[in-house]
Amino acid sequence: WSELRHASDYFEQLYDYGVHLIEKGSAYVDSLSEEEIRTHRGTVTEPGRPSPWRDRPVEESLDLFRRMRAGEFEDGAHVLRARIDMASPNMIMRDPVLFRIRRAHHYRTGSEWCIYPMYDFAHCLSDSIEGITHSLCTLEFVNNRAIYDWLLEEVEAPEPVPRQYEFARLNLEYTIVSKRKLLRLVQDGHVSGWDDPRMPTLSGLRRRGVTPAAIRNFCGLVGVAKADNRVDAAKLEYAIRDDLNMRVPRVMCVQRPLRVVITNFPEGESDWLDAPLYPHDVPLEGTRPVPFTRDLYIERHDFMEDPPRRFFRLAPGREVRLRYGYFIRCEEVVKDEAGEVAELRCTYDPATRGGSAPDGRKVRGTIHWVSAEHGRPCEVRLYDRLFRTRDPDRGDFIAQLNPDSLVVHADARVEPSIADDPPGTRYQFERVGYFISDEEDSRPDRLVYNRTVGLRDSWAKIRKQQMAQEARKAKGRGRKKRKRGRR
Repeated sequence: WSELRHASDYFEQLYDYGVHLIEKGSAYVDSLSEEEIRTHRGTVTEPGRPSPWRDRPVEESLDLFRRMRAGEFEDGAHVLRARIDMASPNMIMRDPVLFRIRRAHHYRTGSEWCIYPMYDFAHCLSDSIEGITHSLCTLEFVNNRAIYDWLLEEVEAPEPVPRQYEFARLNLEYTIVSKRKLLRLVQDGHVSGWDDPRMPTLSGLRRRGVTPAAIRNFCGLVGVAKADNRVDAAKLEYAIRDDLNMRVPRVMCVQRPLRVVITNFPEGESDWLDAPLYPHDVPLEGTRPVPFTRDLYIERHDFMEDPPRRFFRLAPGREVRLRYGYFIRCEEVVKDEAGEVAELRCTYDPATRGGSAPDGRKVRGTIHWVSAEHGRPCEVRLYDRLFRTRDPDRGDFIAQLNPDSLVVHADARVEPSIADDPPGTRYQFERVGYFISDEEDSRPDRLVYNRTVGLRDSWAKIRKQQMAQEARKAKGRGRKKRKRGRR
């Protein structure tokens, strides 16, 4: 099972199976056109009509099938069909096509073959050749199980005979998994490729930073269903957080930097602080050095000039704790010509090194930060759900694309301890979320980090608000109907 296998590996055996079916009277070469075959097949409510070639002699069908392989006929001149039941209520069992002529270059066999097996024929017989015991398909293949079993019985497949089992497709909220629709997203440029971190492909999930263990845990969490449903995307995000929480180091990254000048800290000096790589509830150990300097960066949203109630971060005259560092107080706000906050001038309390005050005073807000001198510039890509609606398969899925599914912060800063880590390394950016250094684009002179998942399910709050709003609208419509009824 360590090898990649292809149906084309078995073209010769599949051809021999076709010959075997003709010889036992279970298949025949039909000379109807594709359109004629379609009209002869009938409808769901009307039985099909047998082809005039259905009773073609075995020797004649064998001769034509061999000549089909030899390339004597044009595309569409003949097909090999199973002889089953043209009145079957299962349309698939109305003498399905097993082989057709198609002159096309095959990416593995080149021009060696000009006849190719159809899916239903190749599926079950390839399973048998490979020793498959359980062939797992999604629910749309329920009706195909009849031809799957019929073919295996007709060719007298050896034990263990494969069996087909159907299950519901794993449909996620805010996601599509149809290959046809995903291909359109790629071809139309809505995503950068099949490995775009917003795509529900394995390569996309890998580039986003999702581990194989997280995917397995998610599949175990949702189980296997026999009825179509749409799984809450929060379950996948939970499985990802639960996995990464126990394995990735913690670091600090400022995505939208606001400069802070510590006016009472000496210029040109650095105070190297020790910060843990993992919290106390993770059974891993390690520390990293974090430089504290006169000039720092904090998140722009961690400061407000006129803060509302319950805003516990930095504001004029207010004190906050720098994570793993000191208490600082905002003394002055410097603005640019446009009136925007450009810089904060603060003082620090040297006695609070490590985050606690000897005099016992408490600070409610703790924020992350990065040294302006030692921090490394980087690009942070915030990937979010690709669609705005929970079920984008309904209606025009392109119209439901989320315009904010990718937000790029090109001028972010990350602490220097991780600057030399190889691409593909995962982290928790403290207070922000889980990230991975991009394996395609990140390099030493231009670090790039992709968001895997946020720390909290902010979408759960949004969804709750949406559902409440929908409920209010529905209630309002109900009241209007009752009023019209009374009139």
